[in-house]
Order: sequence, then C-alpha cells, then structure tokens
Amino acid sequence: MARAFGGRVLLRIEDHDRTRSTPGFEAAILEDLQWLGLRPDAPLSRQSERLSTYEAALARLESAGLVYACACSRKAIEAALGPGEGELRYPGTCRDAAVDGARERARRVRMERETISFRDLRLGAIEQVPSDQAGDVLVRDRHGHWTYQFAVVVDDLDQGVDLVIRGEDLLASTGRQIRLAGLLGRKAAPLFLHHPLILRPDGRKLSKSNRDTGIRELRAAGWSVERVLGEAAAALGLTRGEPASMAELVRRLKEGA
Repeated sequence: MARAFGGRVLLRIEDHDRTRSTPGFEAAILEDLQWLGLRPDAPLSRQSERLSTYEAALARLESAGLVYACACSRKAIEAALGPGEGELRYPGTCRDAAVDGARERARRVRMERETISFRDLRLGAIEQVPSDQAGDVLVRDRHGHWTYQFAVVVDDLDQGVDLVIRGEDLLASTGRQIRLAGLLGRKAAPLFLHHPLILRPDGRKLSKSNRDTGIRELRAAGWSVERVLGEAAAALGLTRGEPASMAELVRRLKEGA
C-alpha cells in the first residue's frame, strides 16, 4: 500500500520488553524482510533505544494528573475478577488508593468512560469504549518495561505515522490507543487497516512456540519470493494464489483503489 499510494515505510523493532527480545530474533526478522524484498524507507528504530522518549511522554501525562501507581499483579487482578472469558479488565483497585510512587510500582493511565469511534479501512465504522474493555491502561509494568499499548502510541505520534496496517487480533487495542494519543496531544488519529489472520486448523494464531511454519521454513522448502507474496495476496483477495511480484501487487492495489 505504501508503494501504491506514495507512502513511506518505517521499520520499528518493538523490543520494549527486553526479557522477550534477543539479537537473534531481530536478525531473523531483518533477514526475512530482506529476502522478501520488503525494504523500509527510513533507518531502523528500536524501542529499546527510545526509553527517554517514553519517560517524557509519561511525565506529560503525570503533570496532567492522569497517571497513578499500581501495586496489582496480573495474578491478583485475575483473582479479583474471577473466572471469565475475553480480555482481562483492570477493576481499578489502586485508582484511588494512593499507592506510593516507588520506581518498582507499575503505572496506569486513567481511562474515563468515553466512546471512541473510528473507521477501519477494511472493516468499516467501529465504536469501542476502552474503559469497559480494559479499564485504566497499563503503560509501564512493575519491572520498568514499557507496554506495547503505550510505546506504539508514543512512537506513532513522534514519528508521524498516519497509517497503521496490522492484524485483526489487535483491533480491540485501537480505541484505547486513539484515546492515549489524544491525551498526549495528537489532534487526528492515524488511519487503521486490520487484516485477517492466517490461523491454525483449530482457529488459533500461528506461533513459533507451537513450531508453526514461518518464512524461514518456507524458504528451506523451496518456496520462491513470488509464491510467498502470491499466497499472502490471495489471503487478502488480491489474487487467486498464483505467484506474484511486488510490482504486480502494487499495480493491483492501484487498480482497485
């Protein structure tokens, strides 16, 4: 889409949780992208190198009285809520408890009840109420790691991102991210397009931990770049599954616009 409509592609390594990130994982991502011919238009950025930016953003929210310290662990939240399905909603245990602001405490941003309306470029008009979905949003955990929800909002604002294309599994995050961005001063939210996922036969997402097939395995099995791109394009309805070059996919997108 970037090539078809004059956009620029940013490559961001979201290694905000250092316990789950390794140089080997990053190298594998870069190698796969290089092989596929998916080359960014700006130097690579790593969230692990932007910690002062997140600190400054948090300080802005703190100065507005929107942040509080939280002593709750995930296990404690689960115990308080009891058994249930769907997303874990923080019940607000520490919201007005005046928990001390020690560095090892987590930080949450107050999410007052508000309906967030946006239009997904694939799914159409959507309304979400972040406070009902997740409660007050965790922005830094008790180990000092910045959360995905906060880091990507700060990065998108700071880097001028105006179109986010990502998996449909992240659709539920969109309303709270738009709300966070607004609290940080963003005037207009980026556009979003949430694409469908390729799932296991039992309906679960593909995962390296489950030894599901990745790009590296397809390469080892003799797949060409064109075959991989063609299969991906077919999943989006752009082709019927025949091998396709990047130039061909750009042409099809332009014709379908």
